[in-house]
Amino acid sequence: MPPVRAALWRTLRAHQVYGANTDVGKTIVSTILCNAVQRRKAEKAAFLKPVSTGPLDEADDRHIQRHAAGTLTKCLYQFDEPVSPHIAARQKNFVIPRDDDILGSVHKTLSEWARTGISFALVETAGGVHSPGPNGNSQADLYRPLRLPVVLVADSRLGGISSSISAYESLLLRGYDVNSVLLFRDDYYKNHEYLGDYFRNKSIPLVPLPQPPKRPQSQDAVSLAQDEEAMTGYYRQVAQETDVQSLLDELAARNAERIDRLESMASRAHDTIWYPFTQHHGMTAKDITVIDSAHDDYFQTFELSGSADQGNLQPTFDGSASWWTQGLGHGNPELALSAAYAAGRYGHVMFAGNVHEPALSLAELLKESLGNPRLQKVFYTDNGSTGMEVAVKMGLRAACHRYGWDASKEQISILGLKGSYHGDTIGVMDCSEPSTYNQKVEWYRGRGYWFDFPVVKLSQGTWKVEIPKVLRDSLGEDFEFSSLNSVFDLETRVKSDAGERYRDFIRTTIEDLVHRQGMKFGSLIMEPIILGAGGMLFCDPLFQRCLADVVRSHPDLFTANTMHTNIPGSESWSGLPIIFDEVFTGLYRLGRKTAASFLNVHPDIAVNAKLLTGGLLPLCTTLASEEIFQAFSSPEKSDALLHGHSYTAHAVGCTVAVDSLRAMTKLESSGSWNTYRDDWKAVDVSGEDNSPEVWSVWSRDLLRDLSYADSVESVFALGTVLSISLRDAQGGGYTSTAAKGLQQRLSAGGPQYNVHSRVLGNVLYLMSSVTSKPETLRELEGLLRSALL
Repeated sequence: MPPVRAALWRTLRAHQVYGANTDVGKTIVSTILCNAVQRRKAEKAAFLKPVSTGPLDEADDRHIQRHAAGTLTKCLYQFDEPVSPHIAARQKNFVIPRDDDILGSVHKTLSEWARTGISFALVETAGGVHSPGPNGNSQADLYRPLRLPVVLVADSRLGGISSSISAYESLLLRGYDVNSVLLFRDDYYKNHEYLGDYFRNKSIPLVPLPQPPKRPQSQDAVSLAQDEEAMTGYYRQVAQETDVQSLLDELAARNAERIDRLESMASRAHDTIWYPFTQHHGMTAKDITVIDSAHDDYFQTFELSGSADQGNLQPTFDGSASWWTQGLGHGNPELALSAAYAAGRYGHVMFAGNVHEPALSLAELLKESLGNPRLQKVFYTDNGSTGMEVAVKMGLRAACHRYGWDASKEQISILGLKGSYHGDTIGVMDCSEPSTYNQKVEWYRGRGYWFDFPVVKLSQGTWKVEIPKVLRDSLGEDFEFSSLNSVFDLETRVKSDAGERYRDFIRTTIEDLVHRQGMKFGSLIMEPIILGAGGMLFCDPLFQRCLADVVRSHPDLFTANTMHTNIPGSESWSGLPIIFDEVFTGLYRLGRKTAASFLNVHPDIAVNAKLLTGGLLPLCTTLASEEIFQAFSSPEKSDALLHGHSYTAHAVGCTVAVDSLRAMTKLESSGSWNTYRDDWKAVDVSGEDNSPEVWSVWSRDLLRDLSYADSVESVFALGTVLSISLRDAQGGGYTSTAAKGLQQRLSAGGPQYNVHSRVLGNVLYLMSSVTSKPETLRELEGLLRSALL
């Protein structure tokens, strides 16, 4: 099923009619609006009822046909029982339409009307805003991908003020634009007066209408005929006594203004905005993608020359998961509700010396769920870079405290891996080797030593560990594996010859750095498994495991003072504090709650961000051991960890993070990813699965086929991440343009959607959310096959 396009046309003004409650007169309002359009020269109205329940002769589209002559009408799914759609659809063995089918049919119908000259269309819902559709999902969520502007029919009855405002807020919470409100006058309750002021303050026009005739008690032919005559007279009265034409002008103006804003956004942005990670030299406005909204895995991007049959909005797969943050889908209503609740309860409150429930709940949940007994304290920041700044401060202080070093008088460096990237703030820039990211930053010094390392890749159908040429004398030649799972069988591999060579090389290198060159190291910092911004580098997990093992088992490597090498207690750090930067790789990005679990290593400090809030808000946590926490404890204020920012432990972010983590944990425990897991299962000759579980949402067949492509140097996939390295005669790297061609082909896309992707030199990567549907990913894989095979 192709993704749903949001609905926007310059020639067709399409609106969705929602009711604040059941029986508030949605169809009467629709009839009034359609009649008003029909009275205009060169205008033609249409009415669409996606789902209708009840007797056919009482159907809403029939009412429109009788009282709004000339209006084109259509009903997509008719159920004859006068009950809620989710009940009616299950009776008489109806084939229940999927939500995607309903949305696709709505958009297809509107597209046909746009092509045939319809200028105004109403899509009328059933019941109230949250009345369920055929599958039991709230209509507010069901129709959200279309993001049609809303005509809200308010409730004029007792309690109608509350239900009308609640309906409006529910729509607002889901990203709808409410363009107008209509309701019937009631001289006793006077809801129209109160609501008129309420919506006027929000710049939303409200039109009060005369009360329609009461329905006859009897259903005999005479009564029904009288009712028809009364309604005909009522519609004539409304046309004469109310200024509905002005409302239609307002709706037309809002539609035009929306498109005008979208048309101008790229040029306005080009004049105003300084973009991250962007060389603006030669950049033009047409290089900027205009996003009107986002839902599920897709942006809805604006096309300047939209077609009459498709509209001006194009679904675009969010191929970078919005810089690796997207976890539970764009526009997730549950997370939006969580954020609204916390915003209403707290806003933001000062955190230093205080506590609120969201921050405490998240801290306790992380300690419980990450499965690392070392991690006892949680420090809050706002993003991965500042979270890593805190981690480095923690690690260096703990090392200096133990070894008696004075960082003000001597350089304390870090150990890491080549290609590492921990953020753009000045401190953590120094934790990475010189690169395109930092070498032209005036304060950059590069305080560390970074190991070159073996990388894992799939090439020509075979999983390989490729040893850098400069290390082959020490580590041996490349070697191959029968499956990705076997690469991660570390408890077997750590005892192998390769494991011994890795440890010897690491130990002798550190020994030379410390005891011969005189370097002092305060922490070992690693992005476990995948080094993201450095080029999606898939480090051999055995090398990272051995690096952690050597650091912990040989504290004598780091100081000549043997009194500091015998550290009791299994939870004490040894050698150096080990910091895992899981900003990118943590929290199910790679298919597991922690990337550390692949290595069977418990770091002393761990940093999480990106997926922490499911893709909704910036938030970061730095977790540390009790021992590292105690390194900052003294009677002196100056010895404290004097780090923070105004929005520390932002209550809205913490609330969303708690719900996000619980949602992802539920996805894991409920078997939502079993289809992917089954695809990647490794079975040995005995027919049993004896390997660690490693899987990806990207199909194993796709990887195998791409690995044979002439233009592909290698590929890998893990969890939600797919990385494709393109051949480059110049050797690749961040400044390579080898992946640009593939990026452009994906951007052109197919007839149904295109793909927004990011490249890192000669590497193009794609990333899904953890809620992506298998059919969505298989369709995207088809685009990749077309582009590369």
